Amino acid sequence: MSEGSVQRQSEESRAGDHEVRNLTLRHFNSVHYHGTINDIERAENANSGDSVDAVYEGTDGSKPAAVNRECVNTDLIQLLRPILNASHTRDRETSPPNSACFPGTRTDVIRTIVTWADSTLLWNTHVLWLYGYVGCGKSAIALAIALKFERRKRLVGSFFFFQNTGDRSRMTKFATTLACQLAAAIPEAAPFIKKAVKEEPGLLGSSLVAQLRRLVYEPFQAAAKRVRLLKTFLLKGSFLIVIDGLDECEDVQDVQAFIDDMLEFFKKHPLVPLRFFITSRVKQHIQGHLKNDQVRLENLANHCSRGDIDVFMHTSFEAEKLRNPVIDAYIQKHGDWPTKKDKDQLVDHIGGSMIFASALFKYIVDPTDNQSTPMDRLRHTLDMNPGLDTLYAKILSRSQHLPHFFNIISTFALLFEPLPIVGIAELLGIEPFEVVRVLVDLQAIIHIPGADNLPVTMCHTSLRDFLTTESRSGCFFTPPSYH
Repeated sequence: MSEGSVQRQSEESRAGDHEVRNLTLRHFNSVHYHGTINDIERAENANSGDSVDAVYEGTDGSKPAAVNRECVNTDLIQLLRPILNASHTRDRETSPPNSACFPGTRTDVIRTIVTWADSTLLWNTHVLWLYGYVGCGKSAIALAIALKFERRKRLVGSFFFFQNTGDRSRMTKFATTLACQLAAAIPEAAPFIKKAVKEEPGLLGSSLVAQLRRLVYEPFQAAAKRVRLLKTFLLKGSFLIVIDGLDECEDVQDVQAFIDDMLEFFKKHPLVPLRFFITSRVKQHIQGHLKNDQVRLENLANHCSRGDIDVFMHTSFEAEKLRNPVIDAYIQKHGDWPTKKDKDQLVDHIGGSMIFASALFKYIVDPTDNQSTPMDRLRHTLDMNPGLDTLYAKILSRSQHLPHFFNIISTFALLFEPLPIVGIAELLGIEPFEVVRVLVDLQAIIHIPGADNLPVTMCHTSLRDFLTTESRSGCFFTPPSYH
């Protein structure tokens, strides 16, 4: 390679790095930042006892001026290297779970959680654990709570674990990701985080507990003494961290260490205005540590309303009638569809599972199925055994006869990180169109993005559980040895 080529390559590399830093910075600032810093030196001096107003006040003494806060956040992002797609602000189309509360549903449980978060620390716990079975809507509720407290400017950060997604299914970058979000949401904490990293060169390679203490708990505790945060706490309530899908984290021992240390911290500092809202399935390593008098327990099964499922189904079918000419033609001749009797039977059939309701609806109105009508599929659904397993088997059987079906589905189930269609094809040594041919009829349970370079993802992690458990999946079983 010539000297000129080397120089050009170096310049292109630097330009690429600069663009990545800018994109990263824009992501954190636009999503998590709620204040502005007038002068970088005043921000750096926030740990010297200066008033918070000095950090936020504009040069004219009126509204804040948005200037050099980027320097603080750029440095922290470069130091901490957080996961950018782990929070509630991620693109859920490419970074599952892609679940959100349907309008008009989940009001009871959301009200319960908000009341807890708004209550005084003297009479309630620092931690609330919402637990429930697969598909009952925990991630959707976690998203709703994170968005609500972000609007209230009381969200410190959020982390949505998801199985088989690399760093998002590990604790490796859990503390550093929360620390970056903390610095963006509460700029007063940024100098303390930077100070900890600079004074302890080995901190980023130390234990999860040490990182959480030095990068999250202690910086928040120090920042919480500032006037602005004290006012927010006294007038509105505690700040909140949302952790979803803790059961999907593969680092069992680190999960236990996180829980134990968090509870120990709050035991020593009972008046710190910070709370954790955690969701997960009931797993022994989680239940054994969270079932504690320091934790409020909420079983989502107690909040699964038949009315929520009814609202979802009614609204979804009404919208489908307006856009589906087949249904419109049927109604013109036979009258309203589905009938009240069929709709009531369908709601009873679903029980309290929102993910089951969503998957069933997608199956009934699936536009890719040309072999039957929505009316036929509704009748079949009412005769189907309740539960996701039956639905998964029925949908997978559509593509079972196609070439490479088993290889594609097994690869999809066992990938450590999701791949795009071209990536799956390259891995298997087949053409991308052959992957598309298998997956296109499975869109009720598998999300295929519109772009070739975006990953194919599962609508819900329960599909992976189904495929990797022989007693449940039968002929669709994916043995671990296939890896």
